[in-house]
Amino acid sequence: MRRIALLALSLALPAAAAGAACPSDADVARLAADILARRPAQAYPGLSMEDAACAREKLVAILAQHHGPAVGYKVGLTNAAAQQRFGVPNPVRGTIFFATTRAQGTAAKPAEIPAAFAALPNVESDLLVRVKDEGINEAGSDHVAILRHLDQVIPFIEMPDLVLAPGQMNGPNLVAINVGARLGVLGEPIPVQATPEFAARLGSMTVTLATDQKELSRAPGTALLGHPLNVIPWLVADLKRDGRQLRAGDMISLGGFSPALPTEAGRTVTATYEGLAEQPVTVSVRTP
Repeated sequence: MRRIALLALSLALPAAAAGAACPSDADVARLAADILARRPAQAYPGLSMEDAACAREKLVAILAQHHGPAVGYKVGLTNAAAQQRFGVPNPVRGTIFFATTRAQGTAAKPAEIPAAFAALPNVESDLLVRVKDEGINEAGSDHVAILRHLDQVIPFIEMPDLVLAPGQMNGPNLVAINVGARLGVLGEPIPVQATPEFAARLGSMTVTLATDQKELSRAPGTALLGHPLNVIPWLVADLKRDGRQLRAGDMISLGGFSPALPTEAGRTVTATYEGLAEQPVTVSVRTP
C-alpha cells in the first residue's frame, strides 16, 4: 500500500506542476508587439489567475521600455457589477507608467491624445492619489489614517487599451494585459487634508463623464468599493502577497467611476468632480 501511495504521489506532482503555465516569453512578446502596433491581440487560452499575474509582470517589463518607468499601480474591477461581468470576486492590479501620468488637461485647455492611440482605445473617469510616505503600508483601513500618508488627490481620465479581440476578455486575461493600463490625463492636484470631513467628501462626491455633446455617466464616490479610500488597503494587501509595498511618490489609480467607453475622434471628454472641493473640479481630453 505504501508503494502505491508513493506512486500516486509521484504521478500527482507532475500534474500539479503542469497546472502552472505562465505564458512563455515568446507568447508575451507577441502580445506586446500587438499592443505596440495598436492591433487587437488574441487572448491566452485556459489562463489561471496565477498564470495571468506572471504574464502581467513579463508584459510590464516590455511596455516600460516604451512607456517609461513604472510610477505606481492601477486597481481595476472596484465594483461588484464589474467583478461579476469578468467572473472575478475581487479587484485586480496593474502597473501604470510615466506615459500614463504625463498628460495634463483642464476644461479650459484639454490635453490632446489621438483617438486611435491603442488597439482598442477607451476612456473612463477615474481618480489618482499620490503616496506621501511608506507609512501607508501600515495605515490599515481607517480613512483618516490613510489620508495622513497621501499628499495629493488628482482628477484623472484614464485611457486604457482593452487590447483583446472582441469576445475574448475574461478576468485572467484582463490581468494578463496589465488591466489595460496605457495612457491618461491629469487635472489640477488637490492637497489632501487628513480630516474626517475630507474623507467624507471623497465618499459623497459625484463624478460625471461627458463629451461636448452629452453626459456619458454619473456615479457617487461610493462606487469604488464603497469609498475610494477602501481601494488602498486592498492594494496594500495584494502587493504584500508579492513581497512588495507602496513607496513615497507612487501614484494609485483607484478605479473607474464610469465604464470603459470607446474613444471617438473629434470629441472632448471631461470628468467633473462635484463635492470634492469648494467648486467642481475637472479634467479634460480632446481626441482628434
